Amino acid sequence: MELEERVAALERRMAALEGAERPAPEVVDATFWALEGLKAELAEAGEQGEDGAVLFTGSVRLPTHERYEWQFGAFTERLLDEDWTEIAESFAALGQPVRLRLLREILGGRRTAAELAELEEIGTTGQIYHHLRQLTGAGWLKTVGRGRYEVPGARVVPLLVALTAARP
Repeated sequence: MELEERVAALERRMAALEGAERPAPEVVDATFWALEGLKAELAEAGEQGEDGAVLFTGSVRLPTHERYEWQFGAFTERLLDEDWTEIAESFAALGQPVRLRLLREILGGRRTAAELAELEEIGTTGQIYHHLRQLTGAGWLKTVGRGRYEVPGARVVPLLVALTAARP
C-alpha cells in the first residue's frame, strides 16, 4: 500500500506542477521531456526517490475511436523488493501468439467470440474460448456481456507499453 500512496503523492505533485507556470528547463533537448520531469519530481521527493523510479504513460485512440489516457509510476527500490513471481501469470497469458492476436483484434473492434472465430489460423471455437479465459483470468480482458470481450481501460496503455518494451 505504501507504493500506491507514494505514486498517488507523485501524481498529485505532477498535476500541481502542470497547472503552475514553470521556468523553461535548462535542458534544450526535448527528447527526454518525461524523464526530465520524473527526475525533477524525484529530486523534490528527496530520500524517497533516491534510488530512482520508472514512469510509463500514454494517450491512445483505438481504431474503434475509444480514447484512453493513463500513467503509472513506481519507485525502483520497491519494485526490486517485490516478489515478481506473483505477476508471472500475467506475462504467461501474453506469451502465446494466438492470444496476442486476439488482443489486437479485440482492440481493433472484433469484440464477440463469433467475430473472433471467423478469423483464419485462430483455432477452433473451443481453443478460442480457452485463450479468452486465460486472458480474462490474467486481467487482460473482461467480459461485457454474453460472448463479448474488451480490454479493460486501465490495461490498454500497459498492454501497449509491454508490447513496446518487448520489441528488439
